[in-house]
Amino acid sequence: LDGVVDSEKVKSSNVDVKIPKSELEAEEKGAEEEPPRESDSNILDVSSDYPRDKHISIQRHLADLEKLADLREDEKKPCPLCPEEKFKACYSHKLHRHLQNLHWKVSVEYEGYRMCICHLPCLPVKPNLVGDQTLPKMGAHYHCIICSATIIRRSDMIGHINRHVNKGETESRFITVRNPKSSYEVVKESATDVQVLPNHSTPQKTDSYFNPKMKLNRQLIFCALAVLAGERKPIECLDAFGATGIMGLQWAKHLRSSVKVTINDCNENSVTMIKENCHLNKMKVKLNIKEEDNDETVGDGEENSDTIEVTKMDANVIMHLRSFDFIHLDPFGTSVNYLDSAFRNVRNLGIVSLTSTDISSLYAKAQHVALRHYGCNIVRTEYYKELAARTVIAAVTRAAARCNKGIEVLLAVALEHFVLVVVRVLRGPSPADDSAKKIRYLIHCQWCEERVFQKEGNMVEENPYQQLPCDCHGSMPGKTAVLLGPLWSGALFNTGFLRRMLLEAVQYGLDEAQPLLKTLVSEAECTTPKHFSTHSPGDENKQEECGVYIKTPNTSAESYLVHGKRKSEEVLRSTAKRQRAEHSAEHPPFYYNIHRHSIKGMNMPKLNKFLNYLSEAGYRVSRTHFDPMGVRTSAPLAQFKTVLMKYSTPTYVGAQAEGPVHLPGEIQVGEEVPAVAEIKVEKAEVAENDKSGVATAVFTQSYPTHCAAD
Repeated sequence: LDGVVDSEKVKSSNVDVKIPKSELEAEEKGAEEEPPRESDSNILDVSSDYPRDKHISIQRHLADLEKLADLREDEKKPCPLCPEEKFKACYSHKLHRHLQNLHWKVSVEYEGYRMCICHLPCLPVKPNLVGDQTLPKMGAHYHCIICSATIIRRSDMIGHINRHVNKGETESRFITVRNPKSSYEVVKESATDVQVLPNHSTPQKTDSYFNPKMKLNRQLIFCALAVLAGERKPIECLDAFGATGIMGLQWAKHLRSSVKVTINDCNENSVTMIKENCHLNKMKVKLNIKEEDNDETVGDGEENSDTIEVTKMDANVIMHLRSFDFIHLDPFGTSVNYLDSAFRNVRNLGIVSLTSTDISSLYAKAQHVALRHYGCNIVRTEYYKELAARTVIAAVTRAAARCNKGIEVLLAVALEHFVLVVVRVLRGPSPADDSAKKIRYLIHCQWCEERVFQKEGNMVEENPYQQLPCDCHGSMPGKTAVLLGPLWSGALFNTGFLRRMLLEAVQYGLDEAQPLLKTLVSEAECTTPKHFSTHSPGDENKQEECGVYIKTPNTSAESYLVHGKRKSEEVLRSTAKRQRAEHSAEHPPFYYNIHRHSIKGMNMPKLNKFLNYLSEAGYRVSRTHFDPMGVRTSAPLAQFKTVLMKYSTPTYVGAQAEGPVHLPGEIQVGEEVPAVAEIKVEKAEVAENDKSGVATAVFTQSYPTHCAAD
């Protein structure tokens, strides 16, 4: 106790080192009135530059705690952690049991030290005047070994220490305990090493967020940047929310001199970790931190292929101050708050990519949040993932139009954890008007889930249900359809850009992105999956697949070397015309889930066979990445169900083989199902009829004539 009092006196005498004289003069009167507060604040002053001893309740062993009591058999000694009002002085055997049972057993352990419970009046005392006397508060509490905070409950103390560990604050403020960076983990992804903190995948508990499940998202963004880097060099790219800096490091490490990478984050701890990760990957750091105390520049500060610029400012601020060719937005949640700043200074024909992780609102689980953030009315449908992608693109289009810019959607992906949208920016009021015209409302039938975009024009229709291909409004009572939107009604993919992304994925060995990109190419062309041939980068200028011209780095570089404003505008105009020709045949909007429209009591055909059946019927058809059992087709829902029923076979289970099979919808069969022997005979007849080109023999022989006609 004497040591604690002496340290308090020393700290009270050195207060003028930390506090200016003006503040001391202003607080002299308050200090005289409440002397306990001043002393306690000095004890808990964690910002002091002078080294100080740990609290006496923090010890390594029980013997160290007994040394403080100075146990002797012939004398009574008080407890060093309890006041005399609570525990009176006693002999050594009784004091030993007291220290062991009351203080040591309920302690909190951290890095070999025990934070024992303390009963001394260490907490800040609030004046409680009873008869002009201040009653001190003597509650049990713990002292944190890291920040010297006082915590009352033991469970709260354990949680307090865990929060320090999750944030990486493992270095104690006391002299005796040093634990530098022992809690960091090194994670390797795409030949890039990054240091992460414990619980790095939980954004609420760590400053530097790193999610291993977003690896596919990072690979898709890298492929998009690699395609842009092949068009013009060098390009300035921005990772607005760096966190650990993994994405910007991958850009700089693989693309080298083609890109000038800037990694930004507004959190000081994240910026420190980004700099450490740059050194871990042997990258030089060019600091551009606008603060009162300017940090020293790491490295030689020269701009070369191994230099990454690290900034510490708000994402909106840096996008307002500087121009970039490629901007990626990946905030925690929605990204609508940063769209205006992103489109303000982005260069012409640049790319803006954004990752939205607020899937609860985009996937119609929190519809009021989607209305508040995106200004869009949505409901849960079978095509909810594509609905989410079109909702985000509509918000992007409106933000670009406010800056007199139009967009061309290059890629839209909606998976389990995120929605990724990549758009190319087209400057000028004409592209902005063309893009704004593609934002429409969607009429959705709640009975059969048929959907159609509302027609263009401002005239009010007398009966908007006539636009729906289905007849649910006439056969069902009440209102059967809802108005969703406004949504993006244009194409979601650019086939030529996706093919170039696939080539980049093959070149850099991104195995996880290749299957998805192949699916996206077939979905953009609305064809069944085909064999994809990959070529070397040198043969890229000779490629022409499915009528899509693949732009080469040589031709694009020549187009950007044209000097003069008028010539450059002509080049950009011709580029826009060529891009329109690339995606002239847009894929049909939305898709149908084959399980959602399956027929009860019937076995569906295999999905790939069903795609061939729809293609033979004359419709464009493909699979979709939004839904593994989804079918993107130009066929209306009625024809979709007709083809599905035509090639479905009845299910015969147990006693149902003897009874009638009732088909859903308007078709009902009153006759009994034939026996097994008759079925075998019919199968033989079907095999003979198939040779002569009769495709509907099964349906006409198994059921009456009026069913086949229907």
